[in-house]
Amino acid sequence: MSRSADRPVGAAARAVAGLVLGAVSAVLELVLVALAAPLLGVAAVRSRGRAPLPAPVAGPVLAVTRLERRRLRVLLGYADAAEYGPRQALAYLAQRVPVGLLGGTILALIAFGATGGVRLAVGWWVTGEHLDDIPPDAWIVAYTALFGAILLYIAVQGLVGVVALERRTARARLGPSPLAEYERRIAELATSRAAVVEAIDDERRRIERDLHDGVQQRLVALGMLIGRARRSGDVERARDLLVQAHEESQRALAELREVSWRVYPAALDGEGLHSALETVAERSVLPVLIEYAVPARPPHAVETAAYFVVCEAVTNAAKHAGAAAVRVRVAGNGRRVGVRVEDDGRGGADASGGGLAGLARRVAALDGTFAVTSPRGGPTVVTAELPCG
Repeated sequence: MSRSADRPVGAAARAVAGLVLGAVSAVLELVLVALAAPLLGVAAVRSRGRAPLPAPVAGPVLAVTRLERRRLRVLLGYADAAEYGPRQALAYLAQRVPVGLLGGTILALIAFGATGGVRLAVGWWVTGEHLDDIPPDAWIVAYTALFGAILLYIAVQGLVGVVALERRTARARLGPSPLAEYERRIAELATSRAAVVEAIDDERRRIERDLHDGVQQRLVALGMLIGRARRSGDVERARDLLVQAHEESQRALAELREVSWRVYPAALDGEGLHSALETVAERSVLPVLIEYAVPARPPHAVETAAYFVVCEAVTNAAKHAGAAAVRVRVAGNGRRVGVRVEDDGRGGADASGGGLAGLARRVAALDGTFAVTSPRGGPTVVTAELPCG
């Protein structure tokens, strides 16, 4: 079986296992909630107000909630790093009990139906003992198979709904409040805006260094050669100086093109990201393998961020990693574009360094994720996930 086909099957198997465990835990949680409710009521009466959850109950409630969150994360694919207290945890368990029992009921009905179907098929075609004296007529077999398939489809849709209810319940009871979510989002936007401004300043400083240390020095040398040629009284000497000046002008022009290409490649606007990455591979001193699997052209901002991630990672591999080859993979599905750059160098890259930190800020400005894995001895892997919408 292919990997792409194995993933849905594995996800379905994990979801069924999660619902089975959820049904079992729902019974235990029902007992826990039933024991906790009277204690909480007595504590509230004694304190004449909103009493904290008693310690003998708070500990088990929090422990069971942690197990439930682990089940959701591992088997149902839901994870949320929200903070919650004993009261929130108890409310979550109380609301989750009917959801878990519903999932267990649907699974039991599926098992009952499957057992009945197997018994009917065995009686028809193996033992000859017809269930309820129903002979294996072709129409009856077709009717029974169709009816069973419809019931199975309805039951599977019920399981999908239970999984969605599990996630929604956890998000509603354990997740952050809308106000806290808005505050977190505002803080993220403020941070990303400041990071964008800092990234722009860093880019300007880099351009200034490139122009000052490269092109400007070439132009100064060019001016000196032309001045010496003008002051020279020897025609042959002046001709040699002009030849040197012409060569220096060609080198200055090539360096200026290099600087402008590093600032922003023209191919990115014309042919797109794939062509721009092929240009990076052609200009690199290392062999660069490009694997590109993006069905449609991503938004311009996503293309730009992906290009600079690859460009910076390839440059670092050539300058600092001592790598012999670089492998670049860009894949997307219309909603996100993933970038992965791996080299076979010595590793030890510093993610907080100027270039990589700038990339992290650029990716964060698009609500993407950026990571660098570079153990001593290598390999160095730079990854970025960029949302397209």
